[in-house]
Amino acid sequence: MGKQGDFEFANLGQVVKKLRKEHGLTQVDVARTLNVTPGYISNVENSRTAMSLRVLCYYGDLTGITLDELVGRAVPAYRKTSLDHKISRMVEKLGEEDKQKVIDTLSIWTNVE
Repeated sequence: MGKQGDFEFANLGQVVKKLRKEHGLTQVDVARTLNVTPGYISNVENSRTAMSLRVLCYYGDLTGITLDELVGRAVPAYRKTSLDHKISRMVEKLGEEDKQKVIDTLSIWTNVE
C-alpha cells in the first residue's frame, strides 16, 4: 500500500485482522456491521484496499482504543507518541492521591525525582 503522509500503513490490515479475530468476529460479522461486503473486509485486511476512516473507527470502537493507538500498533515510529497519549488519558482520570502514587512509582523506576 505504501506511505500516506509520514506514516507507513502497509501492515495496518494485519493489525485489524488480528483485532477482529481476538474479538471472535468473522469477516462476515464485520461486513454486516459496516454494511459492506466480506470481500471488502478481506481486501482491507490483506492491504489490497485502502482502509476508510469509518473502518478504522469501527476497529477502534470494537477494541476500545483510540485511532492513534490503533495506528501506533501498526506504525512503530508512531508507537511512542501513541503510548504517551494513552498514559496521559489514563492519568487524567486519576484522583490526586493516585496521581501522586504514579509519580512516586515512576520516580523509583526512572531514578528521577
